[in-house]
Amino acid sequence: MNTDRWRPLALSLKAALVALLALALLFPHWDRFADKAMGARAVAYPLAVMTVWAVWALRGRRGAYPWDVDALLTAPFVIDVAGNAADLYDAIGWFDDACHYGNWFLLAAAAGLALRRWSSFPPAAVALSCAGAGAITAIVWEFFEYGVFILDTPESVTIYRDTIGDLMLGLSGATTAGVLLAVRNRRRSGRAA
Repeated sequence: MNTDRWRPLALSLKAALVALLALALLFPHWDRFADKAMGARAVAYPLAVMTVWAVWALRGRRGAYPWDVDALLTAPFVIDVAGNAADLYDAIGWFDDACHYGNWFLLAAAAGLALRRWSSFPPAAVALSCAGAGAITAIVWEFFEYGVFILDTPESVTIYRDTIGDLMLGLSGATTAGVLLAVRNRRRSGRAA
């Protein structure tokens, strides 16, 4: 499947991520970047957005490059750093929750598209795989937040509620993406029959 129409978006997102991370590293004293683990993000995020390329290369570069999967995987990292750069996490109370739902929707959609393209999983298995991938990444993210932020905060008593809410929203977003992809796959396979 040729996904070249997604290429400009995927490359623009990667450029935006580099620019936003550079801004955060140049101005670490700004409140929007201070104590937000931007140094760790500047290392981890570029590595994470190279995952699609790495998998594609390890598979022997078979088929066209999956620019759609690449863009969906890159977008959450851009949204996160852009949210910090625009000070949205502090200025808008619900922004963090929207990111946990929306970003895990995008990550799970990327996983689901890749599974649909590179496996013979039935639609229900794609949906469950998206939910599972979302759950795993949401849990890993919360481990990261715990180690970087929570151990150093006086809010450690109230932060548990936020963590549980973040996990619920991440899993909900991933599950929504999985169900939508399963429905889409089922409709496509129904038309092909």
